[in-house]
Amino acid sequence: MLVAPETHWNTGNIGRTCLGIGANLHLIEPLGFSLESREVKRAGLDYWTDVQVSVWEDFTTFQEAVAPRAAEVALFSKRGGRNFWDISSQPRMFLIFGSETHGLPIDILSADPDGIYHIPIRRNIRSLNLSTAAGIALYESLRNYPNFHQWLPESAVS
Repeated sequence: MLVAPETHWNTGNIGRTCLGIGANLHLIEPLGFSLESREVKRAGLDYWTDVQVSVWEDFTTFQEAVAPRAAEVALFSKRGGRNFWDISSQPRMFLIFGSETHGLPIDILSADPDGIYHIPIRRNIRSLNLSTAAGIALYESLRNYPNFHQWLPESAVS
């Protein structure tokens, strides 16, 4: 899930990654671009039309409609207290990232301070690219899930 994403190519890249493993992409408005823009479609390549995208007016609307349990939610912030390697593996997971320049809003972070994860990086850079961080977190969340390779065709498993 991306909360108020600002950059079309990150969203397109993340959408393509979601499609590659069968995940849905949830977007919380406001979006800093149109989902119909050629830049989003270009980043998602010819796969964009197959990405399962849900756009929500706000985070509260998403929570009311989807009702994620606490164990199903992993918030990501560079100031997170838990390492991303500690993400639990649930049948349904929501990996939640904020915008490229502001991160997650404080009201979302403060609602679950024990559910905030970080991806360790050296201190000489501010952050990872959003689509890179989302890809790392998505695959890590699957790594410990039993039999996740069943979701992929045999030819894709090495």
